[in-house]
Amino acid sequence: MKDLNKIENYWEEIYSSQVKKYRPFEISEDFKKFASLFALGNSYLYIVNLHNFELEYVSDSVEIFVKKKVKDISLQDLLQTIIPEEMATIHLKSKVISDFYTSFIDREDVLLYKNMFSYRMKDKNGNIRTMLYQAFPLTVLENGVPEHVCCIQTDVTHLKVASTNAVSFIHTNGGKSYFNIDISKGKFNPDDCEGGENDFSELLTEREKQIVIRLSRGLNAEQIAAALNLSPHTIKTHRRNILQKSGCTNTTELVAKCLTNGIISPSLG
Repeated sequence: MKDLNKIENYWEEIYSSQVKKYRPFEISEDFKKFASLFALGNSYLYIVNLHNFELEYVSDSVEIFVKKKVKDISLQDLLQTIIPEEMATIHLKSKVISDFYTSFIDREDVLLYKNMFSYRMKDKNGNIRTMLYQAFPLTVLENGVPEHVCCIQTDVTHLKVASTNAVSFIHTNGGKSYFNIDISKGKFNPDDCEGGENDFSELLTEREKQIVIRLSRGLNAEQIAAALNLSPHTIKTHRRNILQKSGCTNTTELVAKCLTNGIISPSLG
């Protein structure tokens, strides 16, 4: 609870104190259609108002994860699903995210970036799930501070990934993205971007991406070889090269990195 309070106090200092006036987000029918597309299966979506951290919209699918009716769920209920061991890391991720939006990029670019990371939570049945968190501002104030944010949480446990100490910022219109930023300093630094000036995805060939996607599904070398009409030896060579390029020591770490780089879709598996 102490770590949770630390996160909430930080958010109030960075966001709520800057959003002086409450303005509700207008939920259109088009947005509801959008929400229905992105909150299928083991995932849920919500909109939070950073003035007071009230949830202005929550998809019905949240009830898969939280033992409350959707109309009664608060942001604190969602935060309390995070396992205690992840709280300190979530706090650091929050710092890097706020630094990115409020200090690094220009106001006109705030709405063009989504942030994403993985973490572990405990659902209403006591099961530990690995979740992919994706969030993007919907509105921004004159001072450049996000006002309303849409968050999508997707269960990616089936991909056999671990939560990582990194966060990615992806430009939604083809601009510069920043993948797997190290969070240890609690500040955004573009020099901490995975691959430096090169996007991580550019380090892998299309064939290597095909292999990574199949590795995320739990397929072994023989199964991947049969699917791609290659020899198992070739697949193993590709896997070794991919690990070397990515700086990963095993497939689990590789899949986690590729997930937050957009190479692997959270719906795969």
